[in-house]
Amino acid sequence: MGSIRRSKTKRRTRDLDQVYNDIADPSTLQKLSNQPIDEDKPGLGQFYCVECAKYFETDFANTVHRRGKNHKRRVRMLKEQPMSQAEIDAAAGVGVAKYAEFVKKYEEEKREKDEEVEKAKKAVMEVE
Repeated sequence: MGSIRRSKTKRRTRDLDQVYNDIADPSTLQKLSNQPIDEDKPGLGQFYCVECAKYFETDFANTVHRRGKNHKRRVRMLKEQPMSQAEIDAAAGVGVAKYAEFVKKYEEEKREKDEEVEKAKKAVMEVE
């Protein structure tokens, strides 16, 4: 049975943290969404699910996949930020000070982003 388990790795997709980084970067996301025609990939590389990192033969197969349970589960898992190496080290008791700096920086970025969203909402409300 050992040989059967080994063969399961050939269908392994990209990990969630890798896909999260792809989605977070707009240039990478745009590049993955609009790929050039490639004869070596299924469907000439035109039908690609970014969240699952899979190619499909037809647009219909891609549409059916997006309605499925596995895709929806993966999208739900990607909404959460994956654990960083600093977070893992802090959980083990190593580099707690470094993790505290990381959290402080993350909270500041989130606050700034929220402020920008609020300004944009106010600008839209004033126009209306």
